[in-house]
Amino acid sequence: MSVSIARLASLDLIRGFVAVGRRMSITKAADDLCITQSAVSRQVRTLEDALGVKLLRRGHRAIAFTPEGERLFRTADIALQNLQDAVTAVRAESARHPVTITCTIGIASLWLLPRLRDFQEKHPGIDVRIAASERVEDLRGEGIDLAIRYSSKRTVPEGAERLFDEIVVPVAHPQLGLDAIDSPSVLAQQVLLEFDGSHLPWLKWQEWLISQGWESAKPKSTLRFNQYDQVISAALAGQGVALGRLKLLGPILAEGRLRVLRAPKTGLSTSYAYWLLKARQNPRPDVAITANWIREQANEESKLAIS
Repeated sequence: MSVSIARLASLDLIRGFVAVGRRMSITKAADDLCITQSAVSRQVRTLEDALGVKLLRRGHRAIAFTPEGERLFRTADIALQNLQDAVTAVRAESARHPVTITCTIGIASLWLLPRLRDFQEKHPGIDVRIAASERVEDLRGEGIDLAIRYSSKRTVPEGAERLFDEIVVPVAHPQLGLDAIDSPSVLAQQVLLEFDGSHLPWLKWQEWLISQGWESAKPKSTLRFNQYDQVISAALAGQGVALGRLKLLGPILAEGRLRVLRAPKTGLSTSYAYWLLKARQNPRPDVAITANWIREQANEESKLAIS
């Protein structure tokens, strides 16, 4: 008949005995348990006294199990290992897993990062990880929860939600003193900031000039960048005129740090838009909350009054 749970030896005593048995050394067991050798020895002797049997044979430089000690160790070692595994699993389940969002470097720096303070204030219990990359990530394969993608409707993955459309306009810092680009002669006095890292024609100055009927217009000079956020950083520094992606620059334009420049014609149109993708149709609650917040921010974008 099993002993009652009230008469079981203390877990600390059994843990000390198992630590010794695993290493067959009181010194090494003490190191594992971060206590002194004498404390480990006391635990084993106290357990022996409680059971009324010797568990270890102690020699000058070695220890060995008694038959009773070996029997207890085999069972206690398995039980403690199961307990260790269970505690590890419980801790892992209760740990906070960040919500990972992937997007391009430009979207991250210009649209997402400036808004994260709002998210942290509203949802302080949710950690977020931004995986900014120019390549298309495998969401599930790389442990990513959400993606903001820039794509045409024809190529966007199934299940994507449209956040907002792409609108491209000339923008510049107020210190340049420009309100409009209404003739080729204005361009002749300006430095154009060119995004070299994209095959998309509506983000190229040459295509914009063609859309205005100014194919032969020549700017003062051109600065080229392989990242779009660098283009905007240069514009914010007053280094020239950029083609601004209106929806990405909403707060910057609203704060007056850049201004939209009028032009005779609307310019190039595009079927591209910004889309939200979820790795799973039914994500865990913190991912769903984050996705809802992204949608809210996109909806707010349409309410910004850009002058």
